[in-house]
Formats: sequence, C-alpha cells, structure tokens
Amino acid sequence: MARGNSSNANRTLRGGFDGPHQFLPRPTQEYINSLDEELPHLPTNLLAQEQDDVLNQVNDRLSQCAFDFVAKYQFPVPLTQDKRPVEGPSDREWTEWVALLKSLATKRRIPSRVIYGGQIKQLVTILENSLEMRHAAKHQSRPLKDDRNVLQLISAGTQVAKFLKNAPAMEYLDKLYCETEELIQSRKLAPASTDGSLVPHNRSSNTGRGQLA
Repeated sequence: MARGNSSNANRTLRGGFDGPHQFLPRPTQEYINSLDEELPHLPTNLLAQEQDDVLNQVNDRLSQCAFDFVAKYQFPVPLTQDKRPVEGPSDREWTEWVALLKSLATKRRIPSRVIYGGQIKQLVTILENSLEMRHAAKHQSRPLKDDRNVLQLISAGTQVAKFLKNAPAMEYLDKLYCETEELIQSRKLAPASTDGSLVPHNRSSNTGRGQLA
C-alpha cells in the first residue's frame, strides 16, 4: 500500500503523464502551415521614452494607491533587516506592494467590505495581472510594446485602483488611458517622414498629473 502511494505521489510530481493519457488528432499539414505563418504586425506608435513615461506613471500611482490602502486600514507591514521602514510609497517597489497585499488577502487579514464587491480572490488575480507593468517599467532594454499592450497595462492598473476602492487613483489612471489612447490615434493620422517613419508630435513638457510627460 505504501509503495502504491509513493507511486501516485511520484506520478503527481511528474505531471501525471505516466498515467492514462491521450493525444489529440493531428491537424492537416495545410492547417499546421497556416498556424506557422508569420505573426501579424500590431501597431506600435509610441516612442520608447513615451512608453517608459506611461508605465512609470502607472507604477508610481499604484504604489501610492497601495500605500494609502495599507495606511488607511492600518494593515501590518513586515520589517526585515534588508528593508527600510516604509515612510512613503517609493520605499517599496510595486512587486513588493503586490506581495504584501496578496499575503494580507490570502491570510484573510483584509475584510471583504473594504474591497470592491467583496471579491478577495478576484483582488489577488487583479494584482497578479498588474505585475507585468512593473517588469515593463523597470527593464529599459525591453522591446517596444504594441499600442494595445500599453493600454492593457494602464487598464490593469485601473482595475487595481478599483478593487482597492481608490477614486482619485481610478480617475488619474483613466485620464492617463484616455490621453495615451488619444496620442496613439493622433500618431496614426500623422504624416510619414521620408524614411517612412512617423513624425513625432511636439508636446508641451509642462504637463500635470495624469498627463504624458
């Protein structure tokens, strides 16, 4: 009996592929060839610096949102020797704020009444969806993201603010989304330069909160 249990445990660790399984019917070669075609080009109208500006704004606003949430409800923030005490939003990276909020949620330290719709499990999913934004903002050598992906990351941040019931953060990110979308649309209508690239629009450097810098 013990040997059987050990066998089942090993099978589970290997993903269960040693047990009963099946193979799906192989598609026709013509269909396979269609799947292997070159991927379509998705529009990418924002310059690298503009993408960085947008993602950094989302990152900073989400950190402020998390800081406000933890401070408002007086949730505990673990102290470690390698981290300074939190005095402001920037004392923790967004990934660290996500880890803290997820830990509070999974350990049921967050009352459902303080979350939008009382959906604690959904909050964890929303937080995980926002992690790509921090990765994109931090790694400057990353490839350019297509327009839809940039807007998707702003939208993911807006959902975090919504679930944390932070109206100012939602308004900020919604405005940023609209401004970014408007800039993308204007680039689509912009004249092309002699080398075929888009001519960047001139924008004022004196922008306010929620505006592209």
